[in-house]
Amino acid sequence: MKNIYITILMGVLTGLTIISCRKESFLDQTESTSLNEQSVFADSAYTIDFLNGIYSSVGFAVSPTRFSTIYATLPGLESGCDEAEPNVTGAVNTFIQFSTGTVNSSIISSDAWQNCYSNIRAVNKFLKYLPGARFSDSLKTRARAEARFLRAWYYAILLEHYGGIPLVGDTVYSAADHISAERNTYEQCVNYIVKECDTAANYLPWVQTGSEYGRANKAACKGLKARVLLYAASSLFNGGEIAATEPLRSVTGYPSYDKEHWKLAQDAALEVINSGQYSLYLDNTTAPGYGFYKVFTLRKSSELIFARMQSINQDLESIWLPPSTTANPIAFPYLELVNAFGMKNGLSITDPASGYDPDHPFSNRDPRFEYTIVHDQSKIFRYPELAAIPVNLYIDATNPAKVVSGVDAIYKGTLTGYYINKMVDQTVAPGWFNTKSPRCFPLIRYAEILLDFAEARNEYLDAPDLQVYSAVEAIRQRAGLNPYELPQGLSQADMRQVIYAERQKELAFEGHRFWDVRRWKIAPDTQNQVMHGTELTKTASGMVSKTIEVRKHNFTDKMYLWPIPEAEVAKSPELLQNPGY
Repeated sequence: MKNIYITILMGVLTGLTIISCRKESFLDQTESTSLNEQSVFADSAYTIDFLNGIYSSVGFAVSPTRFSTIYATLPGLESGCDEAEPNVTGAVNTFIQFSTGTVNSSIISSDAWQNCYSNIRAVNKFLKYLPGARFSDSLKTRARAEARFLRAWYYAILLEHYGGIPLVGDTVYSAADHISAERNTYEQCVNYIVKECDTAANYLPWVQTGSEYGRANKAACKGLKARVLLYAASSLFNGGEIAATEPLRSVTGYPSYDKEHWKLAQDAALEVINSGQYSLYLDNTTAPGYGFYKVFTLRKSSELIFARMQSINQDLESIWLPPSTTANPIAFPYLELVNAFGMKNGLSITDPASGYDPDHPFSNRDPRFEYTIVHDQSKIFRYPELAAIPVNLYIDATNPAKVVSGVDAIYKGTLTGYYINKMVDQTVAPGWFNTKSPRCFPLIRYAEILLDFAEARNEYLDAPDLQVYSAVEAIRQRAGLNPYELPQGLSQADMRQVIYAERQKELAFEGHRFWDVRRWKIAPDTQNQVMHGTELTKTASGMVSKTIEVRKHNFTDKMYLWPIPEAEVAKSPELLQNPGY
């Protein structure tokens, strides 16, 4: 069949040529050279460099520039859901397909399928040659554990995209081999990933230090396990009946609901929590919610469990901030996300007791709002002033004879009236080479673990208990809400909505929302609607705000899962396509 590997052999050959040096992290790279397998695995440094190459793609699926091409910088999945409007249109773009409901197997991006199986093959090749590697047994043990975690990581990405996929074990196939394309059941895939995570965790420390910082650790193994089990317990996969009949019914989820799946997810998250090795980065003294901002600008923190490592950079500033900063913004937050952020007192803006004032919509909001959204008069650090200066996003109509808009304004710079501020370093000015952030892009952080635990335990119990309250309130306290405590006596359904809301705000633009609305089976509500923005106009009598329509989103049931790329299915009749495609 050869559908999994033959189209991606070049990706593996690239992995064979990666040579990295240890400066800021183990992924800092020098130039590549041409090496064959024998020369790679006969040298201890090259062998570790080969493993480093497998790490290099760990963040591709949640990258804010995931669907970029050699011709253009394009956004990721944040523009395929209700988080942000992309800077471009075009039916061939995967994010547009998911927004408009036009997804099909012939033009969908194949990056998940190809990248993951390419790296899985690379792991298997590494494990094949590892026994003969010329370094200590202790290093071999650690390297083997890291490789098995990485293999589980890439399988987890495949699982969230497609449901059950072919598991290939430890075999390294060649182009001449027959490779079975039969998809394993969803349960088999979950069990395999969980087992690999547990096995790898036995040989790794809770925290990597020194030159090993950034490599997989025990917490990353347990965190991935918790995420996979949480997804598996969720409505979509836990008897959700994506497919009505076998064999696809078992391939795309558990055939029937089992409440105990929630307990497995809860216990997995507890393993990280009870380790005592991680905590939320808390600082409400500098400013309310300052810890929520600061944690994303640090290379190391008590909260960061696993990340895409990188050198000092301006990556996010250059693609999210207004164009007057010399940035090239590629996505713009929808009003739906803006309105999801409540008030500083923890109440929704729709609550009559919240104090929300539509004439001053940005006042007294949840502190995470300012650290996530750039709105009119937000202060942005810029060059050449190298100072925080208010940004003007309004249309200036004070002179009736000549309407003038700044470069950042609605319709000129932004399509929604907002820009993204999440994880942006307040001291970095795009285009100014002397200001860069030491940040890494988070892939698993402790805040997610707390929310995973709270959701799983709330669903397992008949009503939320003190542990559920404590986990959610810890997130709200770090956010700078005052009061951060939740009302007592919430029902399971009430707490469920609180957790959904906290995930939407806390984890915005980190690659979670696209999947969350699917596994909760709320995408028909969140996606089948017109997305909005805000038009601000400055007039002689004051500022006028108007809600505008930006894009109509559509969702159909087939979009719960991605289609397997048509080219892969065409190669192997036994490779079952997902329902609806």
